[in-house]
Amino acid sequence: MANRILVTGANGQLGNEIRATAKDSADSYIFTDIAEDGETVYLDITDLDAVRKMIADNGVNIIINCAAYTNVDKAEEEREKAKIINATAPANLAKAIKEFDGLLVHISTDYVFGGESDTPYTEEQPTAPKSVYGSTKLTGEEAIIATDCRYIIIRTAWLYSEFGKNFCKTMINLTSTKSQIKVVDDQIGTPTYALDLARAIVAVVARYDGTQRGIFHYSNEGICSWFEFAKAISELYGTTECDIQPCTSAEYPSIVKRPAYSALDKGKIKAVFGVDVPHWRDSLARCIRNIKKQ
Repeated sequence: MANRILVTGANGQLGNEIRATAKDSADSYIFTDIAEDGETVYLDITDLDAVRKMIADNGVNIIINCAAYTNVDKAEEEREKAKIINATAPANLAKAIKEFDGLLVHISTDYVFGGESDTPYTEEQPTAPKSVYGSTKLTGEEAIIATDCRYIIIRTAWLYSEFGKNFCKTMINLTSTKSQIKVVDDQIGTPTYALDLARAIVAVVARYDGTQRGIFHYSNEGICSWFEFAKAISELYGTTECDIQPCTSAEYPSIVKRPAYSALDKGKIKAVFGVDVPHWRDSLARCIRNIKKQ
């Protein structure tokens, strides 16, 4: 039987990639956000009754929550707003879908970790967020688990795509317009092409048998610094005239304490759901080809 899937935050990077990926799906998708257009339905996920009504009216049995407050710096000032979107809203989705015995697939972040590790984080390692963004995302995870609904939480990292604002598009713009830039070389992790994550989510939904539950990690394979990521973007896009210099985080003082190391171990999601995890360099090349087509 086909699923009736509700996607929240559908106008963001990941929501747009799920929209593209789901076009060939046998399942039925409803795309929602707080901005309404021809393909997107308005839904305020901070309103529990509105969520309940949307589920009941459309026979929804799966929610994919892509909605999040993701401005890491601004979250330090807008703590309450970040908490409502990153913690209260996921709790609403969990409570509502539990009443209909459905599944919640929720997207979380590598920022729930402190960054002290030197090997990729597994799902079982202790969390220690150092920012308001990371703390509110962790609170969202905990709120979902506390409802005892059917849930799959997928932590991801360094998300980019041809949609919206992201590091990849910013670097293309900067290396195209400036002769020299500096990029931090002491923050280590793994970029994630939102299209790959979208495909992984669709695969998880397709292979869900009602018994799987828990937290899973998904980013692309490989590890790099933001500097190495920027260099690869410049090389692949063809803006190598720009001199990209490595620098330390200390050279760019920020109100946010970002994890120095946040690579994620993907062994669990590969073992349980058999998802494909391409290398970040291969995925970046695909994304840049898609950007050039636009």
